[in-house]
Amino acid sequence: MSDVLIPGGRDVRGTLEEPTDDPRAVVVACPPHPQHGGSRSDSRLVAVSDALREAGIACLRFDYGAWDGGHGEREDVRNAIRWAREEYDGRPVGVFGYSFGATLALLASADADPDAVAALAPTARLGDDLDALEALSAIERPLHVLYGERDTTVEWEPIVERARERGDEVTALSGDHFFAGDRDEIASTAGAFFERTLLESD
Repeated sequence: MSDVLIPGGRDVRGTLEEPTDDPRAVVVACPPHPQHGGSRSDSRLVAVSDALREAGIACLRFDYGAWDGGHGEREDVRNAIRWAREEYDGRPVGVFGYSFGATLALLASADADPDAVAALAPTARLGDDLDALEALSAIERPLHVLYGERDTTVEWEPIVERARERGDEVTALSGDHFFAGDRDEIASTAGAFFERTLLESD
């Protein structure tokens, strides 16, 4: 485990976890809403990171810079993807996000073009110009959307419906927005998705 300072105009710091052997790919993990306690130490992100490490994939979990209504945070994700791409030159880069972070993962991936994207409980939009549903149309890489069937916290339905229309992978979980009993399933599902999409041609 090592600390990372993400280059860019904002103070963005992360924790990089790598497998014992040389990583074959890397995933950037985006935390939930920072104004509601979201951080790189989020248990769902840590669980996914552990699964990735076991699969031979590095994971960068990071904290956003100063609150900027989603705009600066989207740039933080883009910068993290850029850092991962440069640091792991030539190796595949994936993006995972939960809640607010899932929506940002979709928004940033629309133009940062990672090799695969997994979004856990994304909401359809964060604002008029932060529309994740619209961003989906620009994502041409493998995409996996995970959602809680009892989640009444975010508006995930439009994202799930569009993902199904596109033929993207969709996983329904039994929990609510916090997935208290679903951590292991989230980790194994996301880990398997990234192992399949990032390492299959390795």
